[in-house]
Amino acid sequence: MFARLLSTLLVFLTAAMFTFATPAMAGDAASGAKIFSANCAACHAGGNNVINGAKNLKKDTLAKYEMNSIEAITYQVTNGKNAMPAFRGRLSDAQIDDVATYVLSQSEKGW
Repeated sequence: MFARLLSTLLVFLTAAMFTFATPAMAGDAASGAKIFSANCAACHAGGNNVINGAKNLKKDTLAKYEMNSIEAITYQVTNGKNAMPAFRGRLSDAQIDDVATYVLSQSEKGW
């Protein structure tokens, strides 16, 4: 009886851990901050967007445009879109992952 109760409790705790865990970040946010400063801040300082203010890097905006994941941000930085240039070839895959990690972490902190 005790073993079954303990086993059930363990299953619920494990499920709760995965349900409420924060998403894992792919890259290094500290490195991403430096890369962002050198390559992105001219248009996106403080999470803003000087070209199109409606498409900033704030948490709600990233969610609205389905850009609130490492994968989505990595794709955007790699390939560019509209006024945003592609950074493929200018930044390594690791650097792009670091920038994506930084952007997502800053959006969670409110910039």
